[in-house]
Amino acid sequence: MSKDGQRLEDYLAHMLQAIERITRYTELLDEVAFLQNELVQDAVIRNLEILGEASNNVQRHYPEFAAQHPELPLAFAYQMRNAVAHGYFKVDYEIVWTTIHTDLPGLYGRVQDAVSSLA
Repeated sequence: MSKDGQRLEDYLAHMLQAIERITRYTELLDEVAFLQNELVQDAVIRNLEILGEASNNVQRHYPEFAAQHPELPLAFAYQMRNAVAHGYFKVDYEIVWTTIHTDLPGLYGRVQDAVSSLA
């Protein structure tokens, strides 16, 4: 177990859960509806923060696992987390929308594969 009491499996589960929530929150919306819905935007941003923080914890506490799984964009997820968390009045929600639909589905599958590799 890592120093903070979380296990690798927990961090990966947090990543999957965050992606699942984002997907669920946005699945019935088109881009225009997303761009007009501040409540959904806030929920998505919160889960991008969780995704990025969990990714950073994987890198920090389990560097050997991160090195064995270069297909997981852990550093990029953390950078995105920092961008949405610290640039909160400058978030480009069109980029967020694109990320939801182009990056998250593939990331979800890659994280699932990484979890399977632990068994």
